[in-house]
Amino acid sequence: MVVVHTSIFPKRRMRRARSRNIQPLLREISLTKNDLIAPLFVDEMITAQKPIDAMPGQFRYPINGIAGVAADLWKKGIRAVLLFGIPKVKDPEATSAYDPEGVVQQAVRRVKAEVPGMVVITDVCACEYTDHGHCGIVGKTRNGMDLLNDVSLLLMDKIAISHAKAGADIVAPSCMLDGMVASLRTALDDAGFDEVLIMSYSTKFSSALYGPFREAAGSGYSFGDRSTYQITPGNSREAILESQMDADEGADILMVKPAGLYLDVLSEVATIGLPVAAYQVSGEYSMIKAAAQNGWLKEKETILESLTCIKRAGADLIITYFAGEVAGWLDEA
Repeated sequence: MVVVHTSIFPKRRMRRARSRNIQPLLREISLTKNDLIAPLFVDEMITAQKPIDAMPGQFRYPINGIAGVAADLWKKGIRAVLLFGIPKVKDPEATSAYDPEGVVQQAVRRVKAEVPGMVVITDVCACEYTDHGHCGIVGKTRNGMDLLNDVSLLLMDKIAISHAKAGADIVAPSCMLDGMVASLRTALDDAGFDEVLIMSYSTKFSSALYGPFREAAGSGYSFGDRSTYQITPGNSREAILESQMDADEGADILMVKPAGLYLDVLSEVATIGLPVAAYQVSGEYSMIKAAAQNGWLKEKETILESLTCIKRAGADLIITYFAGEVAGWLDEA
């Protein structure tokens, strides 16, 4: 009798497909155009598109040009846009944010008239509209000047309702206020907009990667910072809890922002059971662009890899400034 010591034989490994023809059949995650949402900046003060220096390849668009931009994205296969507004007038109460003739309200109507099938998402916040740059109404607190939660909730309600009246399909509150989703859901339902969805910035970190966005949206702050109402980057348990609370309050879609450095959190938020959006933010965009321009990275390959990994971690939707470019590459593929 011959005894064979199986330990000397290598364990069998999964056979990798060496053929490029076979590899697509076995791919676990595939990026599609339906995964992508394109953020757009609409500027009330310009008449022609204006380049954003900190975000090469991105622009501020005039109100009378935003419908054409949306139409071009639609032709490429992008089915959703996220609108940010840059108003003429800023004041402490962000009154331009809920003006029926405000920049976002006008943009929503124009996009919907030109591309009725486009899903229009609007950012519900006040940082672009306040003269101090914070995300709501500020006042004296025991810790000095800071965001006032409850009065800011009333402001967000007014902004969301004005966007819904203009035709927005989804409102996306980004101000990280306590009770934000519950307040918006009640306000929208009471105003007759129960079919308008809420995509909550439910897990939004106090990140250093938002810098280019502040130039793009004109939303820099004049004092302090936003760390008192955004999540500290080291706090994963708090991040999951914040998303769970927004789910309990009636959010339809949860969001993790930024995306690339927080894939562990994204994976956990996906287990809550609601659709999850991940925001590949301005800093992520600009880093890839800068490295590619210097010849340090292959741009197309890096972008596609980053988005594929975001989807692999659990994102159902990806908000990315690369949306238009990626749509073209997917056609080529």
